[in-house]
Amino acid sequence: MVKELAICTCGLTKQFDRHIVVNDVDLEIQSGEVYGLIGPNGAGKTTLIRMLASDEEPTTGEIYLNGDRLRRDKSNPTIKRRLGYLPDDYPLYEELTVWDYLDYFARLYRLREPRRTKRLYEVLELIQLGNKRNSLISTLSRGMKQRLCLARTIIHEPIVLLLDEPVSGLDPIARMQFREIIKVLQEAGMTILISSHVLNDLAELCTSVGIMELGFLVESASLQQLYQRLSRQQIVISTLGKLEELLGELKNNPLVEEWEVLSTKNSVQVNFSGKQEDCADLLRSLIQAAIPLTDFHTSQENLETIFLKMDHKQAS
Repeated sequence: MVKELAICTCGLTKQFDRHIVVNDVDLEIQSGEVYGLIGPNGAGKTTLIRMLASDEEPTTGEIYLNGDRLRRDKSNPTIKRRLGYLPDDYPLYEELTVWDYLDYFARLYRLREPRRTKRLYEVLELIQLGNKRNSLISTLSRGMKQRLCLARTIIHEPIVLLLDEPVSGLDPIARMQFREIIKVLQEAGMTILISSHVLNDLAELCTSVGIMELGFLVESASLQQLYQRLSRQQIVISTLGKLEELLGELKNNPLVEEWEVLSTKNSVQVNFSGKQEDCADLLRSLIQAAIPLTDFHTSQENLETIFLKMDHKQAS
């Protein structure tokens, strides 16, 4: 297996009775990546992550972490120590303090003193709960509890982190705090696979994205490649003059695919198939046609739009 791959699966399949939940998935994630896994409910994301975490036995197929075969038996205990796994419904012991909870897991991972205490302080600082270390877990907010779950997941310093819907149900501020912690972990060299329904969060975090549909991995690419291949360029153009004159000029440009008149007065949003140089040419042609422009700015369709477009194609 290629050593640079932190995670590699070959023909990974999971079948329950007659129902195939994960279907022949070949997944490759480079070391140091943040890989976003997206797809509708029932697509197989959680089952795939559970198999990667050795929580679920594959029906067929193989899993490799950093080139070493992952097995559920006792033949490779050290490989599992490289994993950190945060499921979407992990229970907390509400009657414990934050410190005692983390200390309990540090002992389970056989961290010895003085390393154990040092590590507890490190993760508490990372998740910004140092001032809550003596508080009961029951008194924490939902966002704090989720950050504490993450601290428990990384207490043993894994090199591969598997996060299943970690920001589900969190408010925007709590999601932002969680994102910042993930960025720090990536900068420290950790490889992170994260599934989420909050696609804009993934777009901010991820270097690559995989899209699952009905158990199949239908797309796996770097975010940059995905945008280049599937994201249309959009231009918002506003004019002080008559909209009909602007639309008349746009109709003459073969790179203008379609447009939508916006509710903003005298503004139109254009889907444009050209490159940046073509955008410049379009702007120049509008000015030469004496269209009194007040706005001309370009943007790309975001990850959510790309996913919905792909989902619509699959459905049709």
